[in-house]
Amino acid sequence: MLFSDEYKTITEVAQGSFRDKGSKFLSFAIPVTNEQEIKQQLESFRKKYYDATHHCYAYVLGFDKSAYRVNDDGEPSGTAGRPIYGQILSSDLTNILIIVVRYYGGTKLGVPGLIHAYKTAAIEAINSAPIVTKIVKEVYQVEYPYEIMNDVMKIIKDEALEVINNDFGMKCVIRLSIRHSESARVTGKFSKLNQLAINYLSIS
Repeated sequence: MLFSDEYKTITEVAQGSFRDKGSKFLSFAIPVTNEQEIKQQLESFRKKYYDATHHCYAYVLGFDKSAYRVNDDGEPSGTAGRPIYGQILSSDLTNILIIVVRYYGGTKLGVPGLIHAYKTAAIEAINSAPIVTKIVKEVYQVEYPYEIMNDVMKIIKDEALEVINNDFGMKCVIRLSIRHSESARVTGKFSKLNQLAINYLSIS
């Protein structure tokens, strides 16, 4: 995988605003993890601000920022969604949706004016948001017999691995979270143990 194993995102909804020539722009930065959440948020904001002229937005998803979308919602092409998206990229954020709700004030702002308005509104929301750095982790399941319990536990302790859950039945089964950049080295340690099976489950 080519992406860094650290990424920045926001932890709660934040709000900003901007006014120009009577038009009011309300901006909202929202933490999201998938497109279903985004769909629900958009529906909610459209209902709440049903009397607004436009509901423009941009989002970025994924540790590698590979999923994104921009929407001008009737504004001239490239004047709303793209400037919002640009501010998300400038702030190096992901797993974020920014919605800018516009109430038209009766005076046209022109293309440069619109770009400036949506860009500034997006910045205001981002500046109000609590930003955190998170670590990309891979989840593995380790299965082994009781005879090598001490060897397995030594690796877990030495590497300070996070144990998600365990099941000590007929066999020992442990689910572990390993930092992405360390996963190849750590799983290599486990693979050297006889009678142990390690399987990749997911990334988080």
